[in-house]
Amino acid sequence: MADLAGLLLVVAGIVFFAAGSIALLRLPDLHARLHALTKADNVGLGLVCAGLALIDGGLLNAVRLFLIWLLVLAASAAAAHLIARQALRKEQV
Repeated sequence: MADLAGLLLVVAGIVFFAAGSIALLRLPDLHARLHALTKADNVGLGLVCAGLALIDGGLLNAVRLFLIWLLVLAASAAAAHLIARQALRKEQV
């Protein structure tokens, strides 16, 4: 049962990754693209990590996956902020 739940979480994460990729191509401006991409990728990675933790079943690997997800959350937020700030500076000049 845990394997099935883990598989469903991984598939849901892949759907979020696909939605973020489609948003990157379809949205009109940089800020909307950044927002959609970072949100979808963060949720997608969280679901994939949760699914993999359920499939593996080990506590140590679940903690590692959680820490990886937290690091990616921080890195993607910082990167999106820096890109958006630089884009705003270029628009003001």
